[in-house]
Amino acid sequence: MPTVPWTLRPLTPADVDDVMRIQAQTYGAPFQEDKAVFARRLAARHQCSLGVQRTTDASLLAYAAAYWSAPGHITPLNGDFELPIAGPSSLYLHDISVLPALAGQKVAHALVVHLIELARSKHMTSMGLVAVQGSARFWQRYGFAEHKISDPTQRQHLASYGTGAHYMVRRL
Repeated sequence: MPTVPWTLRPLTPADVDDVMRIQAQTYGAPFQEDKAVFARRLAARHQCSLGVQRTTDASLLAYAAAYWSAPGHITPLNGDFELPIAGPSSLYLHDISVLPALAGQKVAHALVVHLIELARSKHMTSMGLVAVQGSARFWQRYGFAEHKISDPTQRQHLASYGTGAHYMVRRL
């Protein structure tokens, strides 16, 4: 099996500038988030975000922003990663972004599979995310299904992503 030219590693607050660079290259303006918000996210003790770095020079090429959460809890666009009061039982996958140069290298797949395995190892009951920009089919391939939200606050959080956003859940 060929060796991939990148490795996975935990994201840290020192990665915020690289995360912003990747967002600028991969997202349209409506989905680019504030640098200060992302810095707070990466400093949160309950975050479990991952980076993909090039093996030759350690450049950050992709990331997955995630944290330990509660089922049905949606982080609004530009919102902080809030620790659930009752303790986490779910992994919330806020964002995956991969530079176009890595197309076809299964980077997003590696990030998703790693996070699923991490959530299982921590005995989480589920994973949740908001599918945007027509990505629901991608997430369905990993066992995520659309989940209706009844809580008005969480519906507002979902609405912050615009029309066509879907809250999706994967049971573990």
